[in-house]
Amino acid sequence: MAQTLSDIVAPDAVAAAVDAALAENRADPTRLLQILIATQARLLWLPAPAITLIAARLGLSRARVEGVAGFYSFLYQSPVGRYRALFADNIIENMQGARALMALLCEKLGVAPGALSRGGAASVDYTSCIGMSDQGPSMLVNGRTLTALTPQRIEAIAALIQAEEPLERWPAEFFAVADNIRRRDMLLASRLAPGEAMRRAIALGPEALLAEVKTSNLRGRGGAGFSTAQKWAFCRAAEPPEGGGRVVVCNADEGEPGTFKDRVLLTHYADHVFEGMTLAAYALGASQGFLYLRGEYLYLRAHLEDVLARRRREGLLGCGILGADGFDFDIDIHLGAGAYVCGEETALIESLEGKRGTPRIRPPFPVTRGYLGQPTAVNNVETLALVTLIAAHGGDAFAKIGTPQSTGTKLLSISGDCAAPGVYEFPFGATIAEVLESCGARDVQAAQLGGAAGVTLAPAEFSRRIAFEDAPTAGALMIFDNSRDMFEVAHNFAHFFAHESCGFCTPCRVGTALLKDSLDKLGAGRGALPDLAEIDRLDRVLQRTSHCGLGQAAANPVLDGLKKFHSAYAMRARRPDFQPAFSLDEALAPARALTGRDDAFAHFAEGEE
Repeated sequence: MAQTLSDIVAPDAVAAAVDAALAENRADPTRLLQILIATQARLLWLPAPAITLIAARLGLSRARVEGVAGFYSFLYQSPVGRYRALFADNIIENMQGARALMALLCEKLGVAPGALSRGGAASVDYTSCIGMSDQGPSMLVNGRTLTALTPQRIEAIAALIQAEEPLERWPAEFFAVADNIRRRDMLLASRLAPGEAMRRAIALGPEALLAEVKTSNLRGRGGAGFSTAQKWAFCRAAEPPEGGGRVVVCNADEGEPGTFKDRVLLTHYADHVFEGMTLAAYALGASQGFLYLRGEYLYLRAHLEDVLARRRREGLLGCGILGADGFDFDIDIHLGAGAYVCGEETALIESLEGKRGTPRIRPPFPVTRGYLGQPTAVNNVETLALVTLIAAHGGDAFAKIGTPQSTGTKLLSISGDCAAPGVYEFPFGATIAEVLESCGARDVQAAQLGGAAGVTLAPAEFSRRIAFEDAPTAGALMIFDNSRDMFEVAHNFAHFFAHESCGFCTPCRVGTALLKDSLDKLGAGRGALPDLAEIDRLDRVLQRTSHCGLGQAAANPVLDGLKKFHSAYAMRARRPDFQPAFSLDEALAPARALTGRDDAFAHFAEGEE
């Protein structure tokens, strides 16, 4: 491809950007992703000379650096607009009108989706869920979050972009993110002072603290529900490599569509989260901590850095925490760059090490060999926040809430067809029906529990309980009333999984693409009865043979849809015999446009293809 003016970046500008990014990150190869993010922040994209220079400066192969740059959705190796608008493409925000708003912005800016406007001022495209389903439609502009979009706001935004007005001068209300906390219980009603839980833990000692966590029967809130005490015990018992130590990681890569509870915790309960990480470090004997923050929550980074700085000033981080000799622990924030798979703990660790976020083969498990080969405990934001309550009030008090197998409370991110979307905290054991009543949902056709990777529940299942032993969830609850097409819900999820597959294993890399294409075919009106059987077979291959949870879960919404909402699929597969998805006549449309011919002889009649 010929080089254009927009491709050319002055060598001095490239060198200055790279050197500044390296200085910010100690020229540390394990911080490669952070270096790429920082370089792009200065150049707007990552031109080839920048990648070459980063590789040379870090002593890495160019292929390694380019491989990382090509893995993450928010890193660009081709020019993008000085204003990069990315609309959230999830089913809830599509229901809220996101697609029409994107079309309106493209019209106002005179740019096609995914293309660069004349002069390079703007580019408009889709991204996955950005954690704002309770206040959509939403989008990112140069990493900044804009919510509650309307046609009027889109027109105002288009005018601001055309005038190249700096984002700092845009109306503040465009960037307002509401908390929408609708129901509080033990965590969201907590008023613990910073350091209060730590002081009690230090008085108890690390072994007693671990015993309290065991008594509480706290289980991970990220979806898997593994015992937190058991994970910590494994990590504590693992011998670090020579010169290494133990590591605590907070997984704040909240990428599941329809989930936004961690966003609220990080906004208003950051002290609980960081104190929970510090408690984990005390119990494990760890000295290094990371908060892996999803790139979509870039707007929270400055706030979180401020909280960390205050905690250091107050003696709650650093050397000799609260005067405890030898208790040294600090936390770094690492930013993600648009990769859903990095929510999986081993993929997250790979990303922390400056690599592509590809899930590892297990064993070994992170608790014995995680970040840079060191024993590593990875916990969810909500899990760590709850640890603070256990340390402050005791494991027995925590265990009295919920059910014996699912103690405590669960935060739910509720969105879709309900009167009051937002964050709800319920004791484990609450029924789906109780939750739907609480948020004002009426005439409900289906509830998607656990996001795209979860389960689709029909009304006959609304008596099920939110609990690990019944209906487990990482926290998302998307609601669809009887006006919604459940085929289109699964269709959107299929596109999401195909986009987010890391490509490591063939079943997921190929299977998610084939599943997307199969649903595209049904949606385009070319479906036949044999397609439904093929989709069912493909789903089961994905479930049984994929390397990690992404591929294994990709089939869930379609399998549930075929079983519980079969008519939505059957109506699109009326033809008894197989029909090809490819149309030669449609493929020749560009040639007809170029030649100006549209007569009958320029077309293939049906059956001639």
